[in-house]
Amino acid sequence: MITKSNLLCFSSISLSDPTIEKGTARAVVLLNEFDGKESRFELMNKYEQQLSENHLPFLRLAFCMPLLNYGLFSEKILLNFPVSKADLSLLNDLNVIFSRDIFINKIAHGKNPYILPEFFPNEKRIKPNDGDPKAVIAPTLILPDTVIGNAMDPMSSGVLSSGGKDSLLTYGLLKELGANVYPLYVNESGGHWKTALTAYKYHQKTEPNTQRMWTNVDRFYSFMLDHLRLIRPDHRKIWHDTYPIRLCIFPFYVFSLLPIFVEEKIGNLLLGSEFDDLRYEIQYKGIQHYFGVYDQHQDYDVRMNEWYERRVPGLYQWSALRNISGLVDQKILVQRYPDLVKQQRSCHSCHMKNGEIYPCGICSKCLGILLYLLANKTDPTSMNYRKKDIEYFYKNVGASSLKLDKDEKDQSFFLLKGNGSIPEVGYVDHVEKIHIHESTCDPCLYPKQFRNGLLKILEEYTTGYCWLKNGEWVPTEKWQERTATVVP
Repeated sequence: MITKSNLLCFSSISLSDPTIEKGTARAVVLLNEFDGKESRFELMNKYEQQLSENHLPFLRLAFCMPLLNYGLFSEKILLNFPVSKADLSLLNDLNVIFSRDIFINKIAHGKNPYILPEFFPNEKRIKPNDGDPKAVIAPTLILPDTVIGNAMDPMSSGVLSSGGKDSLLTYGLLKELGANVYPLYVNESGGHWKTALTAYKYHQKTEPNTQRMWTNVDRFYSFMLDHLRLIRPDHRKIWHDTYPIRLCIFPFYVFSLLPIFVEEKIGNLLLGSEFDDLRYEIQYKGIQHYFGVYDQHQDYDVRMNEWYERRVPGLYQWSALRNISGLVDQKILVQRYPDLVKQQRSCHSCHMKNGEIYPCGICSKCLGILLYLLANKTDPTSMNYRKKDIEYFYKNVGASSLKLDKDEKDQSFFLLKGNGSIPEVGYVDHVEKIHIHESTCDPCLYPKQFRNGLLKILEEYTTGYCWLKNGEWVPTEKWQERTATVVP
C-alpha cells in the first residue's frame, strides 16, 4: 500500500511482446499509477541486419532489463509474453540484485541529490529486507527451456565497445591472440554516442566485423524519472556525476546484441570489466550488494554463463581485464596499441569542435584517465586532451576529488610525486600486479584457448602476481594452469 514516504510509485509496470519489422524491434512499456493514471513509452532497437522470429527471446529479455531498475518501486512487472524457465529464473535473480544495489547505493545513504528528502530512510531503522524488490515478475506463461543458438565459434569474440580504454584494450588483446573480433557498438539516442564515435569510425574503416545497433533506452530512463514520485521534479536541471537511479545498464546491451552473436556464431562475449578491489564482505545493514557495479563483477559473468548453457550453449561471457587495475590497463593500451589509444575518449560529456571529438577534461572520468596517463608518463594530448586540461588537473585534483579505488589512486599519485600539488602518498605494491582471487578475479575463468597467451601479455606490464591473504593483497608465485578449478 502506498504511503507518503515509502518507495512504491506504480501498481504495475507492463511490457508488451516485442514486434519485429525488418531490422527494428519495438515494445511498449505501460506505467500504471495508484490513482489510475497510465503512461506509455515505446522502447526501440534498430539493427543493421534484419531480425527474425528466432531472435524474439533475446529481444524480450533485452526490453525486460531496463525495467529491473525499478523493481523497488512497483508492485508488479507484467510481461505480456511467455518466457522460459531459465529466463524467469534469471529475471528474478537480477530483480533482487538490482533492487538491493539501488536501495543501498542510491537511497539508503541519504545523499542522492535527485531524490526528495522525505524518501530517504532513517539509516538506524533499515532492516535486512528493505532492499528487496516489491515487484513480482509475472509472464503470461512459463515454457520449457529450448536452445536458441548453437554451433558457436570458440575463436570468434564480440567486444561490447564504447570508445573507452577497456573495450579498446580488449579488442587489441583478442586480435593479437588470434581471435576473429567483432567490435559491437550500442548507439544510444542521446549525447553518449559522442564518446564512442571516434573509435566507431576508426573500426568502421579498419575492421570489417564492426557492427552498430541504435536504441532509445536512454530516453526511457529519463521518462521513468519523470514518473517516479521520489525524484525531484526539476531533475533535468541537476548535473551530477552519476545516474539518478539506474545502476545496472550492461545487461540491456548484452541481450540487445545477442541476435548478432547467434547469427555470426560468435562464441565469446567480452565486457571491458577491469579489477575492482571488493576484498571485504559487501553488506550494509545486513543487505548484500555490489557497490553498484554488479554488471562489472565476476558474479554477473558466472550467472550469465549459467543461462547461456541452457539457451545458447557454446557462448561464454568473460572479461580479459578482470585481474588488472585501470592504471595497468591504460599502460598496456598506450604502450602496446598506440593506434587504438588515439581513438580513446573516456568522458561523461564529450563535445565536437571542427569535426573532432574532445573530452571535457573536468568530469570524474576525464580526471581519472588524466591521472593514469600522467602516472604512466604519457602525453594526454594524443587523446585530444588540451594543455589547459592538464594544467587544471595539476592545480585542482587531489586524492579526495577522484572516484577511484583508494589504492589505485594512491599508487598513481605516487608515480606522479614531485609535481606541484600532487598529494604525498606511499607506494601501493599490489596495484601494478596481476590479482588472483577466486570470487572476483579468477584466471581459471579465462577460456583455455586464450588463457596462457593473455597472461603472458599481462605479465610484460606488471610486477608479478598477488593474492588475497587475511584481507591484504600479498605477492605470490606465478599463477599455474594446474591450479585451475574451472576450465570453460
